[in-house]
Amino acid sequence: MVDVTPKSDTLRVARATGSIRMAASTLHAIANNTVTKGDVVAVARLAGIMAAKRTAELIPLCHSIPLTDVQVTVSSDDALPGLRVETVVRTVGKTGVEMEAMTAAAVTLITVYDMAKGLDRAMVISDVRLEEKAGGRSGHWRRL
Repeated sequence: MVDVTPKSDTLRVARATGSIRMAASTLHAIANNTVTKGDVVAVARLAGIMAAKRTAELIPLCHSIPLTDVQVTVSSDDALPGLRVETVVRTVGKTGVEMEAMTAAAVTLITVYDMAKGLDRAMVISDVRLEEKAGGRSGHWRRL
């Protein structure tokens, strides 16, 4: 692990996004809450939040960080067709929360796949990426 002992505690924020493309009929079933496994969006959001909290257990050498906020937004996009996910993770600490934000996005999308795979095995998860981070020595960064 990288030694962060000498670093100051500062507000750290990271935002990540991703998407999952699917058949229009699958998106319709998710939107109308008719998927056999249950409320896909609610379960996927919860999975993303739980994943953010457990990132250090999943990624070697990643610091265990006490998170102060995890937000997961899932929105329908008829143009894909599919769902878009945005996560925002916050803490006050010595290191950033980029990995937590990206892990939350990835697990949210994987959970959507798991819950709807009975309807559509051809779904495609893509574009999981960091969009923005703020705090710490390197300051503010935003994808252009």
